[in-house]
Amino acid sequence: MKVLVIGGGAREHALVWKLSQSPKVTKIFAAPGNGGIAQLAQCVPVPETDLDGLLTFALREKIDLTVVGPEVPLVAGVVDRFKANGLQIFGPDQKGARLEGSKKYAKEFMLKYQIPTAQYAAYDNLNEACAGLEQFAFPLVIKADGLAAGKGVVICHRKEEATAAIKSMIEDGKFGAAGKEIIIEEFLEGVEASLLCLVTADKIIPLESAGDYKRLLDHDQGPNTGGMGCVSPNKTLTPSLMAAIEREILKPALKGIQAEMMDYKGILFIGLMITAQGPKVLEFNVRFGDPETEVLLPRLETDLVDLFLKTIQGTITREDLVWSQKTCLGVVLATAGYPESSGSGQAITGLDEVDAEIMLFHAGTKREDQLVTNGGRVLAVVALGDPLDQARTKVYSNIKKIHFDGMQYRTDIGR
Repeated sequence: MKVLVIGGGAREHALVWKLSQSPKVTKIFAAPGNGGIAQLAQCVPVPETDLDGLLTFALREKIDLTVVGPEVPLVAGVVDRFKANGLQIFGPDQKGARLEGSKKYAKEFMLKYQIPTAQYAAYDNLNEACAGLEQFAFPLVIKADGLAAGKGVVICHRKEEATAAIKSMIEDGKFGAAGKEIIIEEFLEGVEASLLCLVTADKIIPLESAGDYKRLLDHDQGPNTGGMGCVSPNKTLTPSLMAAIEREILKPALKGIQAEMMDYKGILFIGLMITAQGPKVLEFNVRFGDPETEVLLPRLETDLVDLFLKTIQGTITREDLVWSQKTCLGVVLATAGYPESSGSGQAITGLDEVDAEIMLFHAGTKREDQLVTNGGRVLAVVALGDPLDQARTKVYSNIKKIHFDGMQYRTDIGR
């Protein structure tokens, strides 16, 4: 079968890598892909935001299965467009994608279906938002309502910081239309965890757990990023805690998806904070996480095509998912200035010196005369190991072989 993967980051590289292992797949296309994906798939110059172009390509090539990587085309309604034209596609419809497309909507959904989350208030007026700060204790969290590439969240410890963050979003347009409405949210204390679930008409099935490192610098310092590293499994999510998550979060979420009549055949990514009061939801995403995907898929021993098709058809069961018991660890290499700015054009060297067991998932790369950087997050360096320290040692010893000007990364992933 012919498969199209929409997107061009490390998440999509990991998806292409895993899909390429299926005996059912005869050809993979990626739109637009990147310098690493090009080694496994045919990259086509159609942006992920060009829904007309993507649909035209899929119809012309008679694509059997489309997998959507990023959130932007999902929120724009790519699944609805493909299904209306008789194409098989993995991902939620536009109504379901609102769970990520609007943080205000997601919070309303959580309250309606009694899903534990932080207290919040929504504002679209600068003065009202600044006055609303009085209702919260510090630290607190300011979030842009819409999509902001994982960067629209600011943790504020003082009123001056919070006022500046509100002004930058509502008045200065730091995140464009995404920040014209904001959420002020209670700051939750605890341990973060990521849980990705397969969702179909009558089931929500959790994948293996992962732990993402959002902050730019060691010891969880610096600004929030799209993710600087990840580990799977996440030892925080014990069997008893998973039972509580299923009871208090997954079952109500499925009830809400059904009640709101979402056509949801894809991934629900749940960002969790494990607090002293129990698990609470930080956010919903409606697609595979990045960098979570890069450490989950190497542990998956099931044919990924089968999982996607069974999810679309509604026949998926928990027994369909088989996982390696090894730990997987990944570290993201980023350009200087990330996340505020991203570099491009720096030559990347040393990849041919990396050990064969290391998985290199390209995020922001492109091929010119040689491989060069093309974005803020450049590469995810990933390894399996048993125990965790073995995977960690493999990754960090191989990172020393890789170079591009301004390369930065955290040194404490998995520590």
